[in-house]
Formats: sequence, C-alpha cells, structure tokens
Amino acid sequence: MKSYIDLIQQTFEFPTMEFNVDKNELLFNNVPLMDIIKEHGTPLKLNYLPKIGEHIGNANMFFKNAFKRHNYKGTYTYCYCTKSSHFSFVLEEALKHNIHLETSSSFDIPIIRELYRRGKISKSTFILANGYKRPLYTQYLSELINEGFNVIPILDNLKEIEFYEQQATADTVNFGMRIATDEEPNFAFYTSRLGIRYNDVQQLYKDKIESNPRFKLKMLHFFINTGIKDSAYYWSELTRFMFKYCEMQKICPELDSIDIGGGLPIQTSLQSGYDYQQMIDEIIENIQWICNKNNVPVPHIFTEFGSYTVGESGAVIYEIIDKKLQNDKELWYMINGSFITQLPDSWGMNQKYIMLPINNWDSPYQKVNLGGLTCDSQDFYNSEMHSADLYMPIFEEEAEKQYIGFFHTGAYQESLGGYGGIQHCLIPAPKHVLIDRDEEGKIVTRVFAEEQDSDSMLRILGFKDESFVAPINKDEDSVEAEEELVETKN
Repeated sequence: MKSYIDLIQQTFEFPTMEFNVDKNELLFNNVPLMDIIKEHGTPLKLNYLPKIGEHIGNANMFFKNAFKRHNYKGTYTYCYCTKSSHFSFVLEEALKHNIHLETSSSFDIPIIRELYRRGKISKSTFILANGYKRPLYTQYLSELINEGFNVIPILDNLKEIEFYEQQATADTVNFGMRIATDEEPNFAFYTSRLGIRYNDVQQLYKDKIESNPRFKLKMLHFFINTGIKDSAYYWSELTRFMFKYCEMQKICPELDSIDIGGGLPIQTSLQSGYDYQQMIDEIIENIQWICNKNNVPVPHIFTEFGSYTVGESGAVIYEIIDKKLQNDKELWYMINGSFITQLPDSWGMNQKYIMLPINNWDSPYQKVNLGGLTCDSQDFYNSEMHSADLYMPIFEEEAEKQYIGFFHTGAYQESLGGYGGIQHCLIPAPKHVLIDRDEEGKIVTRVFAEEQDSDSMLRILGFKDESFVAPINKDEDSVEAEEELVETKN
C-alpha cells in the first residue's frame, strides 16, 4: 500500500515553498514542527511572524507592478484591519512594514492610543474608522481628530456625521463614505445593511459636507463580503462603484481616494492557487479605464487586508488521542482539542483549512473523520477543500503518537472563539507560541500564553471571588466582631 507522502505527491505539486517533509516529519516555513511539539506539547496555537511581513511586501509589489504596467498616476496605501486579529504581536509585526490601520469599533481606539504611546505609529498614520458607530466610538474618533491624528471616519449611515458636527473641532475633518453594495445572489437579502445607499450619497454630501467649510469628503469605500476575486459579481459591483466615484468627483474636487476593502484571498488548500498579480492588474486596469472614460483623475487606492495579512501565519496542532470505529466503515480519530471552540469557522461556516499530519508520512493511509472533545455532534472535520474525503496515516496507538496540523488559521479564529474565555464544555484555550527568526535567520520561539487553567475559568464564572468567604458556624462574639468590622469598612 502506498504511503501518505505518495498520496500527497500524486495529488499536489509537493513540496511547496511553505511545506516540506524531512525524515517523515512536516516543516512549516522550514520550521521543524516536531521540535516545537517536543518543547511545548499539544494542543498548540502557533504564529509564524515573518509570514506577516512577507505578505505585506508581496501586496506592495503587486500594486507597484500594476501601477507601472498601466502608467497609473495614483498612490497605494496598505492598511491592516485590526478585527482580523487584535493581538499586539500581530499589530507590532505588521507596523514594522510601514502600513496603516483600519478600525471597526470603539474598543480599537485604546489600542491605537497604546500603539502611539509605544512609538509604533505616529499621528500621520492613516486610521480608517469603519463600522456602525455608537456615541462612544464617534467621541473617541473626534478626540483623535482634535489632537491631530490622521483619522478618516468612514460614514456608515446618514446620521453619523451629526456627532462630528458636535464633537470634532479641528479646522479640517476628512471623511469617507461606505457605499452599500449589493450582496451575492445566494444571500438571504439583496443589499448590505452596512453603508450608505447609492441614491443617498450625493445628497448627504450636499447637505452635510459641502455646506460645512471644515468638512472634506476624501474617500469612497467599497466592500463586499466575498473579497477580491475574479467573478462576474465582483467586477459588476466594482464597476458600479467606480461610476459613482466619477460622478461624485465631478462635484467634489477634494474626493481623491477609494478604499477597495474586502481583501485578497488566502490559500485554503495545497491545490488551490491565486494569481494575485493578475487580479491586481485587472483591478487597476478597470479603475483607470472607467476614470478615463469619465475624464476624471484616477484615485489613490487604499486596501484593508486582514486575513491576507495574518491568516497564513497561523496554525493549530493537535495530537490524535484515540481511534474509534463506530460502524463498519466510519473510523474516528479523536483530537485533544475542539473544532467548535478553537477553529470556529470550520464549524460555523464549513471553512476548510490546509490539514496535514506532522509525522508518520511514510505510513500507509486511510479515510478518517476527525472528532473534537466537546459533546456536540457538530464538533468534527471530515473533508478538505479539494476532496470530500479526509485521509490520515495509519498508526498504532501503543507504539507511536500521531500529530496533525491545521494551517492558515491566523485570522478571526481567536476572536470568534472567545480567546481565553469560556468555551463549550469548558474546553480551555491552548498554549500559544510565537515563532520568529533572529537577524541571522535562526528560529526563535516564545510563549505568548500558557494553556488556560481552571482558575481563570472559575473567576469568569464567578466561583473564584477572592473576597468571598464560605460561611462557617460562628459563636455570638465572632458574629458581633464581624459586624463591627463591616461597619468600620463602610
């Protein structure tokens, strides 16, 4: 029978730049994962930090090449949308590469201030403020604007600008507008709930921005949930958006930028590949053609790449702790973790990741289902992006261990799973390790967080209140003394 590595090599072009096998053990970006497992155990979350800078550099190169090829006269600005992963190590790593930021809630703003305090950003750093904004969010943004930060609130509804009329006192306040795009035909609704209707854009500008000498409309924001992809739906929505931009630019000369959010896709299979350069070339060509057709200067382009920035840096590693044959043909490999709690997109959205064994690549393989530790019947993973079946090496439980990894899990999973909080069946957050390279290229690791312990869960659930004292039998003297103590404290 063929070995697992034979299966992979006949199915994909393997090894890849990212994945390789040495002595029957998997390397991820040339990091020997079995060495990490031996040091830190499992389950284990990993982030390979150099991947973040690699993707930022690649995106800048794609746009630079496209601008040169089409003689595009605008500029390109790379923003990272913080909601993809708010961790300090992600933001600080990304900010090493001269990027800017996009926010989505009031809770982002204390992070912005802390980054400024640490010297990671300056007041000239673009802060694109998206999201439906409650009063605290607009207050925080107004304070930043008044202090001279380069903040562009992206208006999401018709009433939002009224808050800045009251709170923002700076001589100039720059705004963007998010356009409410149509959703894909398979959505349960037709038009996005987010953003301003096409029919309302011009009137909002006339009523609230043009009439106020301090306010400037600088940007239109384009976002669709599917992100950038080569589909009729994407090109149709982008074309519609650009014609609106040209219409607005003719009556608003300060308008000079667009944000094409909803970023580049990431790899979810060894088989699937994306020609990023071609995608960016087509975007630039379409934007320029529409602007030329309407005799409008081409806009400066902003992107807010989240998953593309951080997604491929992440991995989750498990050990197979049991094999269960539940009927004549369904074999379960049980992991020492949970898909529902630690990879919630795999459960809630049927998201597929690159799944590979860490060891035993020379062993024969078999079709399996992967089961998590919770009592929920949905806590499983049994197919891949390229196949309806899932195959893993055959191993003998008594003689050897089997480890598996899920890769490109660095975006959204921690926030959607409630990192460090309370999870289904009280499954703890796993140990979290960061992998980097020093100036000489040597691998260095550090623990970001230990595995969640029972004490932290008890505190969250209210069972670990340090001020709480269990009642005991007391005599009258001790009761009176305690009452006197309470009165003294009050």
